[in-house]
Amino acid sequence: MKTLIFNGSPRKNGDTVSLIRKVVEKLTGEYKIVNTYDCGIKPCVDCRYCWENAGCCINDEMQEVYTYIEECDNILIASPIYFSELTGALLNVGSRLQTYFCARFFRKETPIEKPKKGAVIVIGGGDGNINKPYDTACCLLHHMNAYNIMPVVFSHNTNDKPALEDCAALTGVNNIIEFFNT
Repeated sequence: MKTLIFNGSPRKNGDTVSLIRKVVEKLTGEYKIVNTYDCGIKPCVDCRYCWENAGCCINDEMQEVYTYIEECDNILIASPIYFSELTGALLNVGSRLQTYFCARFFRKETPIEKPKKGAVIVIGGGDGNINKPYDTACCLLHHMNAYNIMPVVFSHNTNDKPALEDCAALTGVNNIIEFFNT
């Protein structure tokens, strides 16, 4: 069992990372975490290479992520909410999934054969809506062939209460673990 985790948080010990740690504590198999603020992945530059070719012409860490996407069984997207959306760094990495859209739309190919399970964790201070970041995360998951997606797990008052003290969020994390491990 392989799980790919996209961490959209810039904070190494923040609420998002604390819930990711809870997931990986009980996750079976191997996992890879892409820390979007620290990785060497550039955003899509709309060069249109992928309109006619598989993959991406930008040679960076995303090449390894593409391979892991093809092999993995589960994908988790975890992010704080910034202005009612996933973080910019996560969206930059997500823009590189354009190659999968182009495979389907322009080249009439199926870029990823293996179906995946997907899950989303969003964290917020409480002034935004969780629907938009969840919808965006689901769009990204669909491009990676994850259509079996569980309901969003969120902690939405982290300005007042840490995510690790949010019983509903911790229950959601346990549901992700069970979902991914079966």
